[in-house]
Amino acid sequence: MVFIWGSVMKAVELEKSYDPKHFEDRIYALLREKQAFEPAGDPKKPPFVIVIPPPNVTGVLHLGHGLVISLIDIAIRFHRMKGEPTLWVPGTDHAGIATQHVVEKRLKAQGQTRHDLGRERFIAETWKIKEEHHRIISEQIAKTGSSVDWSRERFTMDEGLSRAVRDVFVTLYERDLLYKGNYLVNWCPSCSTALSDDEVEHTETNGKLYHIRYRLSGTERYVEIATTRPETLLGDTALAVNPDDERYRDVVGKMVDLPLTDRKIPVIADRAVDIAFGTGVLKVTPAHAPEDWDIAGRHDLPVINILNPDGTLNDAVPEKYRGLTVESARDAVLADLKAGDFYVSEEDIVHAVGHCYRCDSVIEPFLSEQWFVRMHPLADKALAAWRNGEITFYPRKWEHTYEHWLTTIRDWCISRQIWWGHRIPAWTCKKCAKLIVSRTDPEICPQCGSSELSQDPDVLDTWFSSWLWPFSTLGWPDQTTDLEQFYPTTTLITAYDIIFFWVSRMIMAGLEFTGKTPFRDIYIHSLIRDEKGRKMSKSLGNGIDPLDVVNEYGADALKFTLAFLCAQGQDILLNKDTFKIGGKFANKIWNASRYILMNLEGRNLVENPALVPADIWIYSRLNRAAQAVNDALLSYRYNDAAQTVYEYFWNDFCDWYVEATKLSLKNGEDPEKDRVTTILLSVLSESLRLLHPFLPFITEEIYQQLPTTDGLLILAPYPDYTSARENPAVEEEFAYIQDLIRIIRTFRSESTIAPEKKIKVQIRADRPECFSGQRDLIQSLASINDLKITGTRTRPAGSIGLIGTGFEAFIFVTESVDKDFLIKKFTKELERDDVFTASVAKKLRNEQFLTNAPPELVEGEKQKLAAALKRTETLRNYLADMQQ
Repeated sequence: MVFIWGSVMKAVELEKSYDPKHFEDRIYALLREKQAFEPAGDPKKPPFVIVIPPPNVTGVLHLGHGLVISLIDIAIRFHRMKGEPTLWVPGTDHAGIATQHVVEKRLKAQGQTRHDLGRERFIAETWKIKEEHHRIISEQIAKTGSSVDWSRERFTMDEGLSRAVRDVFVTLYERDLLYKGNYLVNWCPSCSTALSDDEVEHTETNGKLYHIRYRLSGTERYVEIATTRPETLLGDTALAVNPDDERYRDVVGKMVDLPLTDRKIPVIADRAVDIAFGTGVLKVTPAHAPEDWDIAGRHDLPVINILNPDGTLNDAVPEKYRGLTVESARDAVLADLKAGDFYVSEEDIVHAVGHCYRCDSVIEPFLSEQWFVRMHPLADKALAAWRNGEITFYPRKWEHTYEHWLTTIRDWCISRQIWWGHRIPAWTCKKCAKLIVSRTDPEICPQCGSSELSQDPDVLDTWFSSWLWPFSTLGWPDQTTDLEQFYPTTTLITAYDIIFFWVSRMIMAGLEFTGKTPFRDIYIHSLIRDEKGRKMSKSLGNGIDPLDVVNEYGADALKFTLAFLCAQGQDILLNKDTFKIGGKFANKIWNASRYILMNLEGRNLVENPALVPADIWIYSRLNRAAQAVNDALLSYRYNDAAQTVYEYFWNDFCDWYVEATKLSLKNGEDPEKDRVTTILLSVLSESLRLLHPFLPFITEEIYQQLPTTDGLLILAPYPDYTSARENPAVEEEFAYIQDLIRIIRTFRSESTIAPEKKIKVQIRADRPECFSGQRDLIQSLASINDLKITGTRTRPAGSIGLIGTGFEAFIFVTESVDKDFLIKKFTKELERDDVFTASVAKKLRNEQFLTNAPPELVEGEKQKLAAALKRTETLRNYLADMQQ
């Protein structure tokens, strides 16, 4: 809207009640149509770039997603308004195991398996599920108001990213950072695939520790072991003891009879054995325990795998146990051990058991041929980048987690025995057994010329595509304009639980394939819990759907509330009602703006209006707020930034400045009304720009209604701090006035004096000029009809004295209220408060309470006592004044 100074304005009627459903979808559609989410800004400024942590195409967004996209959107909108070329790349992840699990569950409900369909048909079905969930997720992201650049949306299995994945696989192979071999892996019998160490979730589980005895061959002497998994003894190839354990020195080198089999195995000495655990004797099962695998390698022991991929026992065990599940085999083995007099005893224990991160099945260590990435060379570069200051964590405490994981890293198992995902680009010649790793599908064997080639049936770990996300989404391995302009990205905002899975690996991949860290700042956001501090989950039924919040309170309430509560290093505790914080704030913004706009009728805009102290004060407060928000967002202190805009708009602007202008709008001459209206519109416009990153929909809707604005708020400049607006002297004087008004308002409230009832007040001040210059303002805001400002220190008869900093205010109660009523009221309240004070004081004298209660509870009681004592002192002063 183009406006002309001196033009007569019309009133603007906003809806009487704030209802985000009336405009949120409309505004989002407008902004997409105007391509407002695409990079613009000053090309000379460094770009601000974030790639979305891609949601899995297995379901819908949960509140954790709502938090991360809210925080990213605030940062993106802030930097876009700062004039920086700003890009937020959206996209989704194919989530190999998780998505295949969803599809297989659907097939199971229909009485089918993936093998009934075959690989090609199964993948086609999975693409349908992907498209279905991708559409839902995209709609949800839009519904939350996220200003992502939809023209650059990516998927981890789209054509470009698939080419990047293949290029990286081949490059790693060429650099000898990729190998294939038989190794012990984490195996999920339910998903029938290997998992990396990071995909195994360990939970404390009740279990048993079984004591079993092995007979020394040719003797009647036994060696006792303790194990939690007796069924795996069928795969034992040795017993091991610590060479320093004097109890067993004489049996080292001897053979023992393996119970329930006809095999004999040796007793060996290895320092990895814990003398203090169990009996100090370790059964060595190399194919089914990582520590045992390492011992077997040092002692050249045979490795016997006793499991099938589905978790049943295979042909390497005696016939009676073949085909049994692990649980059934455990029962059968224990029964036979007891029958054969090998069983000694058992005891209850609690121990950590690994579970599949997707289906929660118990993980089995399993010997299998898999592809691995050599991680140490990559990890060394990632550690160096952190130590050189190329990346910074917010909060800094997460740097220790990053360092620990990289210094203790193991090679990454990247092959998965599923069908949905990036198929491994490796082929084997059926004729000469040549292994071919290629960026393109080979037609013939380069060694023998045969065309009989068999591609590896496995697919790559989902994270193998995700670790390329910051640069593959921008066109790599091609040298695209986007890659040149927007890489490295600026910031990563994500959760702490994927520092291992994703954050560290992205840094390693960025350094290895682009020579640069993929981002500079890493903000690890809070974890959302319910009001009882419990993690939100389906099993507890305490989850909150972010779209339910949007439907009830609006997208702005979702975004603002989460930011308001998001303190670095602290979990967010909330329930659905908590989002009333944002809902009430949005309602306040709506009502304040509506009041200003409905009073525009007949008013003229004034060019360069003169400023009175209240105007200078609000511009100074706005200036301070802009500086505080800028500083907070640049260091990812979202709660500080959100609380700053809240305090500024609700308290400074609405409760003080807008209230202060009502006197002029009601009683002033037309030139004064024009002057005040012009400044109100100016401050409101700039305040909406201040608020916009946190509440984008309501601010855009109101901004479009202002007669003084033109264009989209999303592209308007963010308020900048300027020293010219800083006026500490006026702020100090206004704070002086605020203190007086607050004290009088508090007294009115405590005395139940109706707001419309005018009172008589006399003020004795150290700086009377501060009050005398704002007499009308004070009388209006404190509802005073008779105000006297004096230098005398004598309390007038019939008054109650209120003490502030640098002043005393005397309220003439005999002329304003029923004195006898007040005396009775204050006396009753004093008696009640004295009882309460005595009770709290007694509790704080109780040594048992002080010793056993949590420190925060003790501190809370101390604060209660201090507040109660202050209130009783005030009441006594009131009564003393009235009874004189």
